[in-house]
Amino acid sequence: MNQLSDEKSSLVEQLVDQTVVKPVKVLGEAVEETAELLKGSGELQPGVGLASGALALTLGFLGLMGVLAFWFPQYLTTPELRHKYSVPVLRQILFWGLLLAGAISLANVTLNKQRRLNLCALALVGLAVMMGGSKVPVGDFPDHTPYIGLDWFILDLLGSTLIFVVIEKLFPLYKGQAVFRSGWQTDLTHFVVNHFIVGLVLLTVNFMIHRVFGWMVRDSFQDMVQNLPFLPQLLLCLLVADLMQYWTHRAYHEVPFLWRFHAVHHSAKTMDWIAGSRMHMLELVVTRVCVLGPLYVFGFEKSVMDAYIIVVGFQAVFNHANVHLPWGPLKYVLVTPDFHHWHHSSDEVALDTNYAAHFAFLDHIFGTVVKAKEAFPERYGVLGDYMPEGFVKQQMFPFKKQP
Repeated sequence: MNQLSDEKSSLVEQLVDQTVVKPVKVLGEAVEETAELLKGSGELQPGVGLASGALALTLGFLGLMGVLAFWFPQYLTTPELRHKYSVPVLRQILFWGLLLAGAISLANVTLNKQRRLNLCALALVGLAVMMGGSKVPVGDFPDHTPYIGLDWFILDLLGSTLIFVVIEKLFPLYKGQAVFRSGWQTDLTHFVVNHFIVGLVLLTVNFMIHRVFGWMVRDSFQDMVQNLPFLPQLLLCLLVADLMQYWTHRAYHEVPFLWRFHAVHHSAKTMDWIAGSRMHMLELVVTRVCVLGPLYVFGFEKSVMDAYIIVVGFQAVFNHANVHLPWGPLKYVLVTPDFHHWHHSSDEVALDTNYAAHFAFLDHIFGTVVKAKEAFPERYGVLGDYMPEGFVKQQMFPFKKQP
């Protein structure tokens, strides 16, 4: 009888080991190896399952975040965006994204290519599906709740990666530059945090704008501005914004205390589409107040402001991108990646130049355009290379005693 009991216990232990302990152990090892892999940098070699595994992991993670956004839309989605969504379209995007991630990761696991990385991707897809996948029901929910911009993060990361990585590969400034170049982890952290605090930033910026600029608002002046046709009004909006951007930006360079904050943005040693996300949170708030405040005083139409947000959002990413195109005479009028890359150069000839964000002619007018003879910068980053790497260290840097 005791022997039979011992045999049953042994079978139970083996069953638990095979169905619970071993899979958990394998998954734990996969997570550890994937985390270690994500600390690295360099070119992804084709044919080994690394590039496709990274794609599957990204899609699986974004898919899981999308499912969470469906479950808790009142806390995880941006109010300005949620009213414009086509829920059926979003469900289709989520479905096909999870399907693609699952198919890629399963194929790589079957072919024994980067098994642990792809197991993590497969686990994310499985978790997303178990939580309801693209079929999570969305009912009525309160509209005025505290929120983080998870939806904006998902859409921006997915859209920016698909658009700008392709452009960088088609028209590269530096042809040998890897997508996962050195320091990409720090820039991605900045990207994530900047999106997740979008609600707090908007609340703070709106509060400060009304307190600082509210007394300047005049209905008669705003009516005159709003009576302008759309295109002239948009160009005026961009010019006003860029004039404020120019002088605010110049102050960050010429006032030593302000430079401590702006040095975070300049610490990127490699320029690509995500490098522009590297920014101190206080600079993010102050710059938006200084630029959006005058636009609030001018009272531009909503359609113009919507167009301005699209333009500034595109240029902020595009002008940091690893892109080179034949701009011709436009390079004297508009800010291009070539123009803004010189602003980020640590070559001495380029220091404190090319401040404009939209119109390059402002630097020509104010005498701050770079006078470099070379075609492209040799070095990027802060002169002296004293900025620490890592999001938290960079946020703390301005408050530490300077040498």
